Amino acid sequence: MPDLQNRTSPAEWYIYLIRCSDNSLYTGITTDVERRLKEHQAGGKKAARYLRARGPLQLAFSCPVSDQTEALRLEYAIKQLSKENKEKLVNGSTTIDQLRERLEPKQASD
Repeated sequence: MPDLQNRTSPAEWYIYLIRCSDNSLYTGITTDVERRLKEHQAGGKKAARYLRARGPLQLAFSCPVSDQTEALRLEYAIKQLSKENKEKLVNGSTTIDQLRERLEPKQASD
């Protein structure tokens, strides 16, 4: 019988934005923001190609999400935003919940 006490819970997923030295914003998802930022900063094989020549890098925004599926959906939605709207997310004038609402299918009225 498996030992259920030592089972690890599912990983918590995060959506994050990194600000580059040219002031551009990179969007990604991960289960460990600190580790992922260090990988990007190191510039090795695990770093996103986009970020390799754009250091120094600074974490601009991160937010936990419910699961990988939601993380992927939000990542895509954020990547579709204009730079101005990404900045609103970073500075807090737009929330991740507002972005989630845009992703929810509209209810048909009867």
